[in-house]
Amino acid sequence: MENDSIVFTDEDGNEVVFSVMEQTTLGGVNYLLVTEDGDDEDDGSFLILKENASDSEGEMAAFDIVEDDKELEAVMKIFEELLEDVDLEV
Repeated sequence: MENDSIVFTDEDGNEVVFSVMEQTTLGGVNYLLVTEDGDDEDDGSFLILKENASDSEGEMAAFDIVEDDKELEAVMKIFEELLEDVDLEV
């Protein structure tokens, strides 16, 4: 997958740009593996975002950060397989 960018608005109304490294679907739910744009330190930080099904009627998809440990572990395993040479750790 080519690196696409996605823009989020945080709680304070600030726009934050993320690079989408990979995407997958698990149990009919879409997930994105993203890193923050402009992170020159390359500290390996990432987020896994889950599409919010309750907003599927809207014009744009809404995503939430995956916080459930079991869900996070399952999705991380899929992303590690898709990216082959990447080892994701919480």
